[in-house]
Amino acid sequence: MQSETSILPLLSVLVSLMALVPIIRVGDKNPNLRESYSIVAGVAKFALVLSMLPQVLSGKTLYFRLFQILPGIEVAFRADALGILFAFGASLLWILTTFYSIGYMRGHGEINQTRYYACFAGALSSTMGVAFSANLFTMFLFYEALTIVTYPLVAHKDNDEARAGARKYVFYLLASAKLFLVAALVITYNLAGTLDFQLGGIFPEVVRQHHSHILNLVFLMYLYGFAKCALMPLHGWLPAAMVAPTPVSALLHAVAVVKTGVFTVLRIVFFVYGTDYLSELTASEFALYAACFTIVVASVIALTRDNIKARLAYSTVSQLSYIILGGLLLTASGAIGGIIHMSNHAFAKITLFFCAGSLYVSAHKTEVSQLDGIAKKMPLTMVAFTIGAMGMIGVPLVGGFVTKWYLLIGAMERESLLVIAVLLSSTLLNAGYFMPIIYRAFFKEYKGGQHGHGNHDHSGDIKENPFMVVPLLITALLSVIGGIYPDFVVAIAQEVFR
Repeated sequence: MQSETSILPLLSVLVSLMALVPIIRVGDKNPNLRESYSIVAGVAKFALVLSMLPQVLSGKTLYFRLFQILPGIEVAFRADALGILFAFGASLLWILTTFYSIGYMRGHGEINQTRYYACFAGALSSTMGVAFSANLFTMFLFYEALTIVTYPLVAHKDNDEARAGARKYVFYLLASAKLFLVAALVITYNLAGTLDFQLGGIFPEVVRQHHSHILNLVFLMYLYGFAKCALMPLHGWLPAAMVAPTPVSALLHAVAVVKTGVFTVLRIVFFVYGTDYLSELTASEFALYAACFTIVVASVIALTRDNIKARLAYSTVSQLSYIILGGLLLTASGAIGGIIHMSNHAFAKITLFFCAGSLYVSAHKTEVSQLDGIAKKMPLTMVAFTIGAMGMIGVPLVGGFVTKWYLLIGAMERESLLVIAVLLSSTLLNAGYFMPIIYRAFFKEYKGGQHGHGNHDHSGDIKENPFMVVPLLITALLSVIGGIYPDFVVAIAQEVFR
């Protein structure tokens, strides 16, 4: 693959940081201007990503080195196919989430709005830094920065529950990084002599032959050190983070944090170890079983949750492991399925969280058991929710179907009856925790007194907020486009291995 020097990857990281100062400076004095800065920065970031897309699709890698610390250790950026796909989804959804946030924050009268928008911008800069990292060291720096900058977002409500959830969130992610990642980076550097990403792996053949026991251990250290991928048992931070406002939950579950976790795992699989070498290691087999376990068990737990966001949280834990599973199948079709699910899951899951927020702001409903007949009052929200749910289940004409198709082909290529069984059973479980919501909303009688704040009938007050409804309809449409016309994301995924 041809490499070309370009400052565009760095600018994509910096553009939202540039919005931090004016956002903080304007603050609550002029909310319209403050939020305009966030929107402009989001549009600029997306435009920068789009400008790199044609070059990446033509087989080029855009590279920019900021400075070197030691030989083989530098802060550097690269835009390749895997990074551009992640960045494309994150930058596009940031724009929509910003508009959605305006409706949510103002509609619900949230506190600390300036801090929210500032940390929001910082989170997206960190996410783009991970997407465009050229090596493990740079990726680690931005991975850690993302944990720190999202802490205030999780603790946004500033009550005891929010602070407890945020402490659990940051403890899981920082502790796993300190316990596993630092040691893994040091061992990798000593064995490989570099931390630069290279398709097919960075370890010399002599190291692969004589240090396989160490490399088995190091792979597991990466797998659990990048705990944002929410692989069980290090998944507890994700449900705890549900104390955050819904736009933050959408950011965590679809755009930034969890996608950073699975993205980093795919980087390790394809660009640090390589699929050929991983097929020789027992650690990859263990990781595959761990992903299968997480897919099924998290889906079963989701069935038991009445709170909408909690059900979506465990759905996310399960769905993330589809991405890990795709990479660890170590087949061409499996890898494509895992890679494209970063986008397919993002569009569908952010739709579902947007809908949960719309239900909360407009109807004050937070539980599945409160949703009887709600589609009669909030039809657009529930139509979008249905589309997002169909994507998670894997119904044809929605993006999730394409994911499961490629994963199923990959499982057949691997001749793994276990993975085939997991994919089929998890699809039934997906339907089990989403279809009751859709049934309640569309086919049960509306109960006006069944209200999140007591037994009063406020049905006449229920109106869908356009600032929230328009973004969730757009993300639902994108999920359908991903199912009808998957060629775009599939082409990028295929470019990863050229």
